[in-house]
Formats: sequence, structure tokens, C-alpha cells
Amino acid sequence: MTVAHPEPHPQHEPRVKQHFRDLPLRVGTRGSPLALVQTRHFLRLLEHFCPVLRAFDVFDQQAIRTTGDMVQDRPLADIGGKGLFAKEIHEALLDRRIDFAVHSLKDLETRLPEGVELACTLPREDARDVLILGPGCGTACAEAPLDALPAGAVIGTSSVRRQAQLLHLRPDLAMVGLRGNVQTRLARIAEGACTASLLALAGLRRLGIEAAGAVVLDPAFMVPSAGQGIIGVTVRADDTELRELLGGIEDPEAKAVSSAERALLDALDGSCRTPIGGHAVLLPGGLLRLTGLVARADGSFLLRRTIEGAAADAVRIGRELGLALRADSPADLFV
Repeated sequence: MTVAHPEPHPQHEPRVKQHFRDLPLRVGTRGSPLALVQTRHFLRLLEHFCPVLRAFDVFDQQAIRTTGDMVQDRPLADIGGKGLFAKEIHEALLDRRIDFAVHSLKDLETRLPEGVELACTLPREDARDVLILGPGCGTACAEAPLDALPAGAVIGTSSVRRQAQLLHLRPDLAMVGLRGNVQTRLARIAEGACTASLLALAGLRRLGIEAAGAVVLDPAFMVPSAGQGIIGVTVRADDTELRELLGGIEDPEAKAVSSAERALLDALDGSCRTPIGGHAVLLPGGLLRLTGLVARADGSFLLRRTIEGAAADAVRIGRELGLALRADSPADLFV
């Protein structure tokens, strides 16, 4: 992927030397191949921004196994939702076993535990989803990607967001749970465990994987998950020096779009069983366009709306759209 490097800031060097003269910077993340790639990408950006870090053995990477990674035989909704991909990482941060943590922002709960803050977001990779067609599927085209799926095709996905949008268009499809890292899911598709599945394009690109039978889905066709394609870094709220350092590599565009998308989620306050999508883009003239979606998991109800406003008002835009979607949706969606 294309790496946007922030400008180096030599004035941070004396402070960094003083702050880390006794201990290395301990960075925590999940142990999946994608999480480790994302962490290395983040550390390269940090070293570029603060070149003195290259001269010190300051980084101690710690792969932390989360509940979401350990429990693979049940849907996330049944074991507590997507926050389970961060629970143990938050605990390590608050216990001072690590100094900061690297996350896929879409897996990070909207309301963080007390004492944990989102310090920065990195430039967004492509936010779109990809339909991965297995053996037996027809030829797909971007304009009508689902035409490649035979009647009654079995779709492997544990995402209620993806499931709802597919079933809304193709109620004949059958859904089965499919979890695991990117490589595991691709292998399961290839061996015929399901007819097709969906993955985030950002993950494939970061891993350098060219998946056979991949069809990129337009966000107008499949609304992505809020925060998809963005790396977020959390720190302890009381670590002001590290927060200041990380703030220097904050990507303004990622901050604006993620702020809108996460405010949308916060306003909807849906459970992990509620299909919700959110996708924001910056427009010329300092404007931001946000698309939000809520649905039933079986696809029988789906509401999609778009709103525009000043990018500086990203949080307000997200909240406004979230409240509007909530007001016009069945109340039981958010129980």
C-alpha cells in the first residue's frame, strides 16, 4: 500500500530520549498476520516522524491473544461482540504491561474503557469489501456481482452487516458462520466449505494477497463497516507525552472520516447483533459525506441514508445521521 509519511519533527528527540531511557516502548496487538503487519507499518511511520527512535532499541512488540481470537466456534454476538478483540489488550495497557496498542479501528468498540484513549488514526486503506467467489461460481462483473452466485449459494460470513445486505438483495442465499484470519478464510473457500465469502479489501492489500475470484464491491452496493481500513492506536489517558508524540502522526482525513463513522455508531448504540454500516469520504471544499445503514440480519428491513456537511463538524454529522436512522427504524433493532 502507499505509505503517507508525516514530516519528521526533531524537536521531539530530547523528550523521547528522556522518556524512554529506562524502558523500551512496549506495543501490544493481536497475534494475527494482519495485526502484525499493521503494527510494523505503524512503527515505520513513528520512526520516520521521530528519527531518533531508529537509534534506540525502543520497540518491544507483544502479541496478545484476545477472547475474540481464542473462541472461533461461536458467533461474536454470542460471546460478547467485537469488543472481545480488544478486551485483553485494554487490560494490558491499563496494567502498564504495554505502552500503546495497535488495532483495526473497525474492531475497536466505540466507547473505550475509562483510562484508555484513541491517540491517533493512520491513513485509510481502501474501505471497500470484496466478494470472494469459490469453485462453482459464475463470472462476476462489478455492476452485478451477485449474478455470479448460483441459486441457494452458501455464503460464509460472521458479519451481520454483510449478511443483511446480501439477503436484502438475494433472500435465496444461505448463510453459515466463517471466522478466522484472512488466510484461513481464503483456504476454507478454496476447499469448498462455502460457495463464497466476503473480506475487507484493506486486509488483502496490507497482506499483499491477490485473491482468486475477488470482486471489489462499491460502497453504494455494500456499505462498509465503520472504521474499516483504518489503523487506530490507543494509549493510557494519563500518558500525556506519548499521546503528544502519537498525535504528530495523526492523519487528518482518517480522523475526520473515522470521527463521523464512530459518532454514527455511538448514536445508534446498537448491539453486536444489529447490522450497521458507516462510510464517510471527504469532498472538495472541506465537505464530508457520510452514508449510514441499519438493517435486520435477515435482510427483511434495510435503511440507508446519506448526509453531507462541513468536515470540521464530523462528530455532529455522524450523530445527526445516527439519530435519524434510529428514529426511522423499528425499535427492536437496537435492543
